[in-house]
Amino acid sequence: MNYEEAVECLYAQLPMFTRDGTSALKKDLTNTYRLCEALGNPHERFKSVHIAGTNGKGSTSHMLAAALQQTGYKIGLYTSPHLLDFRERIRVNGSMIPRTWVAEFVDSQQSLIETIKPSFFEVTVAMAFAYFANQGVDIAIVETGLGGRLDSTNVITPLLAIITNIGYDHTAILGNTLPEIAAEKAGIIKSGVPVIVGEKQQPAVAEVFECVAGDKRSRLVFATEQWHVDNLGRDGQYLDLRATRHQSAEQTTYTLDLTGMYQAKNLPAVLCAIDELRQQGFSIPANDVKYGLAHVQQLTGLMGRWQTLATGPLVICDTGHNVDGWREVLANIASTPYLSLRMVIGVMRDKDLDHMLPMLPNDAHYYFCQVAMPRALPAGELCAIASQYGLQGQAFATVAEAVEAAERSASPQDLVFIGGSTFIVADALLARQYNS
Repeated sequence: MNYEEAVECLYAQLPMFTRDGTSALKKDLTNTYRLCEALGNPHERFKSVHIAGTNGKGSTSHMLAAALQQTGYKIGLYTSPHLLDFRERIRVNGSMIPRTWVAEFVDSQQSLIETIKPSFFEVTVAMAFAYFANQGVDIAIVETGLGGRLDSTNVITPLLAIITNIGYDHTAILGNTLPEIAAEKAGIIKSGVPVIVGEKQQPAVAEVFECVAGDKRSRLVFATEQWHVDNLGRDGQYLDLRATRHQSAEQTTYTLDLTGMYQAKNLPAVLCAIDELRQQGFSIPANDVKYGLAHVQQLTGLMGRWQTLATGPLVICDTGHNVDGWREVLANIASTPYLSLRMVIGVMRDKDLDHMLPMLPNDAHYYFCQVAMPRALPAGELCAIASQYGLQGQAFATVAEAVEAAERSASPQDLVFIGGSTFIVADALLARQYNS
């Protein structure tokens, strides 16, 4: 079995949430434990940091990985979903898992997969853990896929847990209230393991974390109570943030190559994580942290976070896809100079359009599109629903056609934004890759 055959085998044979929706989800961790046991429990052979949250967990994972990698530690990084290449999900020191390793793993574990009948995500988690153990990583940064309590990654016992924030997303699975969603995310808190929560939100949400951490005898830190971050501005390439430690004169300016202003909300949790790992005996020099945060994309390969694809017109994509994510995207758009705004958007069927669409500017021109998967809302349906909210535009059969039409009609001073779904961004990046 070669690499292409192995990946096609995973896609074709196994249920996938990103493609099939909730029917692909399992109600417990049994399959993951069975896979890991058959593989010799690789998740017990490396140290880890576990990261959950509604928004920001991907950026936080990559920022922390970059900072630690720059210090000389061998860092594993597991994230999902991928944008262009399946292997983006599993990296060591920024390098994707080799094609041969993926092929050999799938080929050698065919009988195990047929016996257990896991989901796509369960297999990729087991593959990542086996690879990290094989590579002897010093720390693996492990991002949850969905929720926390029942997420396949939750078989690990990490050095530290991070929960970035809580917002409304996947409510049919995680709950209809923020405290219910928080309880699912809090499921990654393990007995005696320190936990960092990125933001101290409304009292009912904070109380969930305080109760779970108390029951687990886990030290709880709210990152925004430790660090205050000021946005000093950005240019096309960098974002400058000033971090001030509360109750201290310590102040540091960080220059990030991730230019979305929402990174100011992610930075406190990253800094708290570095503080905690230092307390656990890891040597993490301040200069390495600054360099790592200034070179996250180079060191880790992160894409799709307020990423500039072209200039004249300015073309930017972002993977924000829920109400809170859109709120941050719109703040970034508002701070970006342009003559006219053109929005290329598509969404999944399970998104809360009644809350999302009223947020979007009605003075923009819209190019509605869809990706080729069952979960995608057809572009024509999205166009019709959006028109009820005063959002005018046309529907396109593919993301590539929508992007091409937006760029063709734009003046050099316009802004073309591409988003609404991780998969819309992925298709846009893929089209640009093929056309370059």
